[in-house]
Amino acid sequence: MTDQSTVTLFARIAPAKLDALRTLLATMTAAPGLADPHNAVIPFYQFQQIHMARFTILEALTNDDMRLHGRAPRPWPPTLAFVADIDGPVDVFLAELCIRCDAGLRQIFSHCLGFRSTHPHLLQWLHEHLEPAQATYTNWRGRTVLQVRQEQTLSATIRQALPDLMQQPANRNPNALRQQLRAHIEALQNNGEIELSAPQAAPIGRVLRRWLHAIGIPLLLLALLPIALIVAIPWLIWLRYLERSDPENTERPSADHLDRLVAQEDLNVTNHFNVFGQVKPGLFRRLTIRALLCLLNYAAQHIYHRGYLTRIQTIHFARWVLMDKGRRVYFASNYDGSAESYMDDFINKVAWGLNLVFSNGIGYPRTRFLILGGAEYEQRYKATLRRNQLPSECWYKAYPGLTAVELARNARIRDGLFARHLSQRALRQWAQDL
Repeated sequence: MTDQSTVTLFARIAPAKLDALRTLLATMTAAPGLADPHNAVIPFYQFQQIHMARFTILEALTNDDMRLHGRAPRPWPPTLAFVADIDGPVDVFLAELCIRCDAGLRQIFSHCLGFRSTHPHLLQWLHEHLEPAQATYTNWRGRTVLQVRQEQTLSATIRQALPDLMQQPANRNPNALRQQLRAHIEALQNNGEIELSAPQAAPIGRVLRRWLHAIGIPLLLLALLPIALIVAIPWLIWLRYLERSDPENTERPSADHLDRLVAQEDLNVTNHFNVFGQVKPGLFRRLTIRALLCLLNYAAQHIYHRGYLTRIQTIHFARWVLMDKGRRVYFASNYDGSAESYMDDFINKVAWGLNLVFSNGIGYPRTRFLILGGAEYEQRYKATLRRNQLPSECWYKAYPGLTAVELARNARIRDGLFARHLSQRALRQWAQDL
């Protein structure tokens, strides 16, 4: 099985070159914020392992919110973020990126501090600017770009053949129809007209590491349980004290800011989301959010990796990255549907999960014991989220027009078609997916 990896790279932008960088990144788009796969700077179409990628300029638009806590804002220079969700190892991808896009990468990063277009070690520079994500989510771990494209072709081919096959009365029986379709697809495979690559087996070392992580973290938490019980009471007391006194910021985003966001939305069935905000001051909040992101990452790796993040099916990829020594957090996601439906999904289905992490951010609606309140105050939550949301300069998706639900359906169609045996219930479900 080919694992998915995340690339998260940050580079500070030279102040005098900020506008020129925006102009350059805009040349890579076919619509506001939407990448042209064949653009001359980074021709994304050449990469068979990129699911989604983006260039985003991280600006601290809500930096003055720190004054709500009686503290002076920390300076934040505009920073270029390049994030990508890929198949396979990061180092292999970066090496290919440098080989294919050397000139384009140099053109982009020459707008950043500490980089010249003649820099002799581009690959090394990229590695030096990578940052680890504290938590990542993949909708379906192991599903590659190649698999997505092949299964979409398979589904389209089956639907094209269905009308003729259904004219034969015998094929109204689901099992007979499946046999006819399999024979049809196998004939196309033999003629080289359709290709279905077999999934790769995961190396035994990777499987062992994953199992050790899955088992080791609970065992570690169990061993630390006595200490946790001792710490829990003072921690809860201090948390409630802060929750009662932490200021909110329910100010709505400006019309201009909202217009910039909306201009990039709903150009595809999938949208992209960037939130960049500040963690509430104090070591307590920084340690709390770090611990909670660790737990979130564990759940995303071992529990929610088969199409659902709790009860939400629409998210393809997501990541949470702590920056500025844990004083800021960057959240990036790719989701199906409108921004409004995306926020409503979280509010209605998993408000407590939002609260666990984002309640540690400045201006967030007040919570009770981290999980109650917060996102339940719908309008206040949406205003806070939109104020801290940023547009992307350039966002790419390898399979436009396909939702996470459709990817899952295409995979089920393939699995059902080539399964040795299906129960009557599974057979009916497979026929319904066609």
